[in-house]
Amino acid sequence: MKIAITGASGKTGFRIVEEATQKGYKVKQIVRNNSIVPENLRDIETTRLSLDDKEALDNALKDVDALIIATGARASIDLTGPARVDALGVYRQLQSCKRVGLKRVILVSSLCTGKLIHPLNLFGLILLWKKLGENLLKTNSFEWTIIRPGGLKETEEYTNEKIYYSKIDTQEKGSIPRRLVAKCCIESLKENTSINKTIEITSSIDNKKISFKEAMQII
Repeated sequence: MKIAITGASGKTGFRIVEEATQKGYKVKQIVRNNSIVPENLRDIETTRLSLDDKEALDNALKDVDALIIATGARASIDLTGPARVDALGVYRQLQSCKRVGLKRVILVSSLCTGKLIHPLNLFGLILLWKKLGENLLKTNSFEWTIIRPGGLKETEEYTNEKIYYSKIDTQEKGSIPRRLVAKCCIESLKENTSINKTIEITSSIDNKKISFKEAMQII
């Protein structure tokens, strides 16, 4: 299987690339023109483009079997970022998928997506725009999976942390290392039982250990 990863140079994106290559997937990194790809990933196929370039995006996606969308707005004084990235950016990617016949799509979203009263919405109503992006994906046009992680941690010291998986709109707080989010994205590719599901994930050393496959049987 060959997968494309958009936002591949981001803090979660590059970890998804690493996890995918370690599992033996062929990977195409899709990044912005000015993005810096980590040195250890510079030998991997990389396409630089703007998401509003339909032809370039179509060419990038036409030879892959699945897309992982790891694009996301960053904290900025520009409050239009969430609308442009988490809604319009997702829309453009999904329209391209339709044009090239790509059905399998995994979207990295956020815990509490869709909530109006939330501190994160001080940043351009980000949770509302993320909800719109999710809804654009949740159609019969796609075999979709949405991953909603809690607060994202940079640490690679995660070996004692166990993931708590839950259904949509179940968790409202908690955090998780970005590395574990990346691992969940790759597990989603392996398990067809994750198709058409929204999966909320946080982690803690106190959680009961359960595999991704087992979790999908109860979500």
